[in-house]
Amino acid sequence: MTDASRPLRILGVSGSLRARSFNTAALRAAGSMLPDGCAFEIAPIGDLPLYDQDLMDREGMPGPAARLRAQIAAADALILACPEYNYSVTAALKNAIDWASRGPDQPLNGKPVAILGASGGMIGTARAQYHLRQICVFVNMHPINKPEVMIGQAPTKFDADLTLTDEPTRKIVGDMVQALVAWTRRLSP
Repeated sequence: MTDASRPLRILGVSGSLRARSFNTAALRAAGSMLPDGCAFEIAPIGDLPLYDQDLMDREGMPGPAARLRAQIAAADALILACPEYNYSVTAALKNAIDWASRGPDQPLNGKPVAILGASGGMIGTARAQYHLRQICVFVNMHPINKPEVMIGQAPTKFDADLTLTDEPTRKIVGDMVQALVAWTRRLSP
């Protein structure tokens, strides 16, 4: 639920753990393009243990998972940066979703979400994004339909500092964040 007197809170999650990740760079670019009245942060997921129900039964929700769940619960919407490993979603991103979807008061339920991804190949994470959309259905997140942001040939779209410099790509990422903000406001009571 949004309140017009506070910024719209957008949380980014990158499915890549690489220090010099094009996906994390694309996520930062998206955050920088959000309109006034939005606050943006990126949730770290590299410290999450592998999802293990026995661990949760024995010790409760691990601290990093509880932190991620709280960040998601506090956000009005998400932007997921979805790399593609072996034609699918990365283990890191799936693990984060698995932890966030467990337990009471699932923070992903009903959450508006935008998806983007970058790869060195031609089709820019298309297969992984379609798998992620299937996951969104099960956990009841509400992804925007368009524009789909699949950044192919990523090394040619970013400079040495991992700044997104390709103007057509910047435009579609900007259109995506505008669509997410509109979608989030539309879904809010």
